[in-house]
Amino acid sequence: MQRTKWLDRRFNFDFPAGLLENVIVRLNNTLPGLKQMVLNLSDKQLIQKPDAKWSVKEHIGHLAATENLHEGRIDDILAGKKVLRPAFVKKPESEKPDYNREDILDLLHKFEVKRQRFILRLEDLDDETQNSLSLHPRLQVMMRPVDIALFAAEHDDHHLASIREIIKDRRQD
Repeated sequence: MQRTKWLDRRFNFDFPAGLLENVIVRLNNTLPGLKQMVLNLSDKQLIQKPDAKWSVKEHIGHLAATENLHEGRIDDILAGKKVLRPAFVKKPESEKPDYNREDILDLLHKFEVKRQRFILRLEDLDDETQNSLSLHPRLQVMMRPVDIALFAAEHDDHHLASIREIIKDRRQD
């Protein structure tokens, strides 16, 4: 069965804000999951682009870059904005970072530093802020900080699954 594309996903955030700690556990487990999957791969395997899609390094670089969006959305909640900032606007090819030229340990470290900062921001929110709502512009659903965190964890899982597919496909060669 073909995996659902990220932009085709829909979310229902009908769980209590008190699940934030559970979601933080998932957020903390992304880096160990990445390391387990990629640290024993060669650089050739890390930059392979099956079917002209993203490489393993590009997935990890994207995850690190997306942390800025997650944190920015926490800033939006704190500022009382009615609508959360949108995801990245597509840049021209000439402006995109070349994650395939970066060392895998550097990419993982960038992700780790940004992720820890995001988690600390979530943990520092008071109860009132935890229940604040803003509209997600693409999904058109209201989100609290715990929803932003779950959305980030689901996004992580989407990219972990993509990396897993790349590795699995490589083993079949």
